[in-house]
Amino acid sequence: MALLYFKRFYMGDVLLVRFWVLVLFFAIGQKAGGASAVPSFLRGAKITSGYFQVSAPVRETYTQILDLRLGEARKSIAEIKLAEPDNLLVLLLDDYIDFFTVLLNDNRAEFKQLLKNRNSRLVRIARGQRKSPWFLYTQAEIRLHWAILEGRFGANLAALNDAKQAYALLEQNRREHPDFRANDKSLGVLHALVGNVPDEYKWAVRFVSGMRGSISQGLGELEALLEYCRGRDFLFETETRAACAFVQLHLGNNKLAAWKTISNGALDPHASPLAAYALASIAMRTGRNDETIRLLELCPERDPYYPFAYRDFLLGVAKLNRFDRDADKPLQKFVQSFQGQNGVKEACQKLAWHRLLNGNVDGYWHYMKLVKSKGIARAEPDKAAMREAIREELPDTLLLKARLLFDGGYYRRAYDLLQAAKTKYTSPQKFSLEYHYRLGRIADELGKVEEAIRWYSQTVRDGARQPAYFACNAALHLGLLYERQGAGQAARKAFEQCLDLKPESYAASLHARAKAGLSRLGK
Repeated sequence: MALLYFKRFYMGDVLLVRFWVLVLFFAIGQKAGGASAVPSFLRGAKITSGYFQVSAPVRETYTQILDLRLGEARKSIAEIKLAEPDNLLVLLLDDYIDFFTVLLNDNRAEFKQLLKNRNSRLVRIARGQRKSPWFLYTQAEIRLHWAILEGRFGANLAALNDAKQAYALLEQNRREHPDFRANDKSLGVLHALVGNVPDEYKWAVRFVSGMRGSISQGLGELEALLEYCRGRDFLFETETRAACAFVQLHLGNNKLAAWKTISNGALDPHASPLAAYALASIAMRTGRNDETIRLLELCPERDPYYPFAYRDFLLGVAKLNRFDRDADKPLQKFVQSFQGQNGVKEACQKLAWHRLLNGNVDGYWHYMKLVKSKGIARAEPDKAAMREAIREELPDTLLLKARLLFDGGYYRRAYDLLQAAKTKYTSPQKFSLEYHYRLGRIADELGKVEEAIRWYSQTVRDGARQPAYFACNAALHLGLLYERQGAGQAARKAFEQCLDLKPESYAASLHARAKAGLSRLGK
């Protein structure tokens, strides 16, 4: 489950985009080595009792956790501990609850406090049945949970160390128990992530951590596991489906496959806030904004469900994309109720845009001041919001509307809006670069291939020396367009142009997608 919703929670694209940076950083300060299934202070000690069994109460409690009915899950865990005191799978359930508690609350003090539980759980598991496939798997999953949380709070060395050990444990478990298919769920994602590492750094990944893999390998493992799920009651099908969809979308650049994977009916947005959020996230990223809003409005949000503030954030963004007058309501709820810091600056920026689009310039400046004072600028969207606040410059309202319409998948409306205003953005007018960039993106989505190529190429040419991200993203999408057309050489050239540009915003994520493109092309 640790891999299920990393896209928003784990600081935007950190797992997908900056994994190789952590690898190199780790290489400087740590000695390479493998993972051990038993803590050093327990080696040689007598192994006591403890077994792993997916009993009916364990299965039901796992479902309660995925549905964010955490209060019910805690009561169920207490009952399992009384009825099945030696069933060590209860420790994995405990860890899931800690993981989601920290993830949803975004509280550093809570993270430090609950982190203490990790080692005690690993110690107890290390006394369990070593011949069980769950022996190594549970240790790996617990380490993956905390790798994500450590990365979220900036503990990069600890995060990579846990990820490295989890990888080694999973690979060992696959060798010892090749028919235990749960291994493929996490290994598929890890192999795809490692495959996104640039060629020049892959040696460092292998030397330091032993990790290796490719995007195609990881996707193949996840897709094969979903095929295995057909007609079977596989405990981790929900996790696998969501993880596969996110990898298909963000590393495989396949929107259609991602939506098909996530929307097959296995995830119930009526019963689980996490399911609703996962479905809505993919819907938004694939141009289904109305569906995003519908899914989030279906999302249960009162007892017995744990508070889920990011649902309000995403709902507000989707409503803003559609120019709903009440888009500010869920965004204000997020800013006022969320106790964490990630995403707060971006939410204030979106509230400022809402005010501007409704003719309230003073309201725009009010919320941009809040961008400076609230939250932290760790994730790239929060950094971008902070840069806008520091510039103290009103956005161009028409281009802002086109941007939001595009983000919502309302491509024809956005195209007509820009076409009607083309005389306003003649070069070297201040916003002409953004105008050409947005025309290229919209034409691309509308299937106007030649027009998209023309606008992308002009944006790259005119914006190569500017700090704005328009030229870099235009080069990326020019490469993706050529890739879809089967023009491999032109696609490589465009991806390489993307890598040569150094924008002030989103450089890591844009470059990672360009590297993934080169990887798909076989470079």
